[in-house]
Amino acid sequence: MSKSWTDLEGKVVIVTGGDSGIGSHITETLQQNGANVVVADLNVGTEEKAANLYTVQTDVTNKASVENMVRLTVEKYGHVDALVNNAGVNLPRLLVDVKGEKPEYEIDEKAFDFMVNVNQKGPFLCAQAVTRQFVKQNGGVIVNVTSEAGMEGSAGQSVYSATKGALNGFTRSWAKELGKHNIRVVGVAPGINEKTGLTTDAYNEALAYTRNVKVEDLESNYTSSIPLGRVGKLDEIADLVTYLVSDHSTYITGTTINISGGKSRG
Repeated sequence: MSKSWTDLEGKVVIVTGGDSGIGSHITETLQQNGANVVVADLNVGTEEKAANLYTVQTDVTNKASVENMVRLTVEKYGHVDALVNNAGVNLPRLLVDVKGEKPEYEIDEKAFDFMVNVNQKGPFLCAQAVTRQFVKQNGGVIVNVTSEAGMEGSAGQSVYSATKGALNGFTRSWAKELGKHNIRVVGVAPGINEKTGLTTDAYNEALAYTRNVKVEDLESNYTSSIPLGRVGKLDEIADLVTYLVSDHSTYITGTTINISGGKSRG
């Protein structure tokens, strides 16, 4: 059997939130390239699902849960080669509902804490736990899945954007701290992508209100603002992540790669 060009055979990669959305595409692409994938997700059981797929029920906002996930991974495989901090949530919310028509779409503490815990605290806890193992091995890769919104800002998504901006700061800072241990830290910032199960009617309704547009106009607004004229494919993001955890990208660290079809929010 010939090897894939990524040379990921036998590598062990943890993907948080790897059971749905972008995460499931990352998981599948890594598997296709021969990696052993550990899906750390709230919505899975702790079990071996396939020859190269192990799932561990994990709450990324809980330190004990994260440390248990890393411990089980090392017990099973003996090492970890990469962490993909993919788990994330987004609730479109306005700082102030000036029109006063939908107060539920104004930021409250519950929504703020939810997004910060999952999007910012979660990656910190996972990176810290995995890095302890990376240091023992003298090597490893952390890929933080951020967002183009975290680089440019986004109307109606200020908390989400802020958490992703923080993740970009983690990426740069951790790369500076960990380079001497042969640990790379890279960010991936998707723009507007094809729909997933997470793109619910409720999400679209909230986003449309915060943008002061009709729900049916959201997609046309997206494509007109993207130079390539289309939304991104989840497999395109998965391909980039797969490249970044491979040894073909060993001189890339401390940067966030925008994968958005050229979109910026001017």
